[in-house]
Amino acid sequence: MLAAYSRQCCQGLDRPPPTRPAALKRSRSGLNIDIVKLFGGRPVLPVAPVAICKVLAAMKRVLSALVLMSGAAVVMPTPHPAFAAAPIPEVGGAAVPSLAPMLARITPGVVGVSVRGRVREENPLLQDPFFRRFFNLPQRQQQEERETQATGSGVIVDAAQGYVLTNGHVVENATRIEITTKENRRFTARLIGKDSDTDIALLQVPAQNLTAVPIGDSDRLQVGDFVLAIGNPFGLGQTVTSGIVSALGRSGLGIEGYEDFIQTDASINPGNSGGPLVNLQGQCVGINTAILSPGGGNIGIGFAVPINMARRVMDQILRYGEVKRGRIGVAIQDLTPDLADAMKTSHTTGAVIAKVESGSPAERAGLRNGDLVLALNGTAVNSGTQLRNLIGLARIGDEVTLTVDRRGSEYSIAVRIDPASSTAAARQRVRQR
Repeated sequence: MLAAYSRQCCQGLDRPPPTRPAALKRSRSGLNIDIVKLFGGRPVLPVAPVAICKVLAAMKRVLSALVLMSGAAVVMPTPHPAFAAAPIPEVGGAAVPSLAPMLARITPGVVGVSVRGRVREENPLLQDPFFRRFFNLPQRQQQEERETQATGSGVIVDAAQGYVLTNGHVVENATRIEITTKENRRFTARLIGKDSDTDIALLQVPAQNLTAVPIGDSDRLQVGDFVLAIGNPFGLGQTVTSGIVSALGRSGLGIEGYEDFIQTDASINPGNSGGPLVNLQGQCVGINTAILSPGGGNIGIGFAVPINMARRVMDQILRYGEVKRGRIGVAIQDLTPDLADAMKTSHTTGAVIAKVESGSPAERAGLRNGDLVLALNGTAVNSGTQLRNLIGLARIGDEVTLTVDRRGSEYSIAVRIDPASSTAAARQRVRQR
């Protein structure tokens, strides 16, 4: 089993409620941040004045060195205090590449999420009959409630309707949710719905001059694409970190029921949960969710829910108030090299149908045991987990087209999505974990 996974919904601030009413605010107490002040005085050099002049001359030559940017060279003169706020220099008539203009457009759409809630706790000692008899305690003990506070992040995806996406675990047991924009405007949010299997929650706030982050297409991501993680780590305020897409389609981690994570080395820390993962075009391609953290800190392995999955969850929450899982009635497994040799197929990826349930939509459509599913509605299927996610989040009653390989011949088979029973859904979650 991989080392412990840390969900990044900040510190659960399990402290007593304040003695006077106060707006929800991210607490910075207890962070133990060491501030290192840079000495601003003149340094004392233990050398002769002539040597000092030589050193300063050498420093001037170094500061006038050539700087290479995108294959072009530009001479950078010795800095002058008057140029401290100068515009970005140009290279060959074009501005030096910077993410600042793009971030200026989208960061107003990234919000901080403050949550206040109540949880019930049971003392394990009070559940012991011997302990209760020994201390002459009542047989039935009332559960104790305590107030909790937590902070996370969110992303505005529809400014006209005031819809905000975040993680489900950020708003767990919430009795009050407040979001704070980059301009420090505060709104009380309403929880429309959440889905524990994908850890996605949908909030709504008053649509008052909001800015939405454009939605991208996570299916178009490739390993190596540059991405940015935006959020509110440790309650410090909006923070941007950068990295690349390290891997796609991560599953089997036991974090959620439906897993198809984007893996990134962009720094994700407590408080980033629910914040967007964006590409260099300023489009949201994922919702930051968790990190692999053996020691409790970031080691460069973070996970985000693909935005295409989050959008399907959002659509179902808006349509039904919950997520209704779909099924076609098949048991599937990944195509392994040994299985590919046994099936005598040249394909190296796909989902193998191990069993077709009697009377299921798959049987009625003509699917058979041993069929290799290569695509669903034209989207390539690389694993059994991906096929399960696509079918599980498809709309009930929709008809999907499966491209299957059957003994060397390809067929297109239309299958209607049936609702999954609660028992079947629970069984799938157990099998996934």
